[in-house]
Amino acid sequence: MSNDVDMATIQLNEDKMNFLLSKKDFKTGSRGYHAQGKMMSNGKNYQINILVVEIGSKPKEEKK
Repeated sequence: MSNDVDMATIQLNEDKMNFLLSKKDFKTGSRGYHAQGKMMSNGKNYQINILVVEIGSKPKEEKK
């Protein structure tokens, strides 16, 4: 079992924050990761949404 954690770091101005990425199967059929949360930078609150989509992961449609 791997102890690796999937994480994205967002830097806004001088402030940095790590977000844990969760595996996601998107409705389109694509695979990837997502994360969301809030962070503060320069005294202001921001909502963060991260989508990481694996290019080419969507199943190919069969030709008729």
